[in-house]
Amino acid sequence: MNTQRIKSPESLSSLVYEKILTAIINGEYSVNKKLPTEAQLCDIYNVSRPVIRESLTRLKEDNLVVSRRGSGSFVIKRPDSTVLQFSRISSISDIQRCFEFRTNIESGAAGLAAVRRTKEQLDRIVRAAQAMTEASKRHAVATDEDFEFHIAIADAANNNYYSTVLKSLQDNIKEGMNITRTLSLQASEKRLTMVQNEHDEILEAIVAGDGPRAETAMRAHLTNAKTRMFEGTGD
Repeated sequence: MNTQRIKSPESLSSLVYEKILTAIINGEYSVNKKLPTEAQLCDIYNVSRPVIRESLTRLKEDNLVVSRRGSGSFVIKRPDSTVLQFSRISSISDIQRCFEFRTNIESGAAGLAAVRRTKEQLDRIVRAAQAMTEASKRHAVATDEDFEFHIAIADAANNNYYSTVLKSLQDNIKEGMNITRTLSLQASEKRLTMVQNEHDEILEAIVAGDGPRAETAMRAHLTNAKTRMFEGTGD
């Protein structure tokens, strides 16, 4: 399998990441089995070793691959193929990076929102949380309600750079929310409860005016959401 050379190393690493991810999902690279060596991967995908290393680093960050000293890289998780029902493989790569970016941006916004929010802003966050809860009870995906919750928190940070960034990423953010929320709806009640509890923890911290707790809760939620992308519909 040859990959046409592209000038941008970042684009190349993304492309190789997508191809290895697809191979893992399809079972070409089995769980608990060793991946081809870096040299072999270079030949398979017709790219340089730095590109392969960057691709493997991203797969490690997604908890799909682990390096074992002196032994190479091994697949440790095979994402449920259902994730491909909701998005193209190229989009999944972008969504995972978006979750990573959001983790740092939104955790800071949540911390500021807890100490800066006005009564009106807090009321908006509470309404958004309630709408999300009600939608979930109806087994609705609630992507719009989820986004409103996050953007209300960003606005409550009272620094327009936070909300401007989130609004500029709205389509990508909503796509990620739609995938993870749909997978959760198809999973066990345990998963749904866990997701709801994460949002409740963020809300409670903001209501209490506890900035560090709000920041920690938001970071945990987005980190977990990124992980759930590759957990399919199991527990």
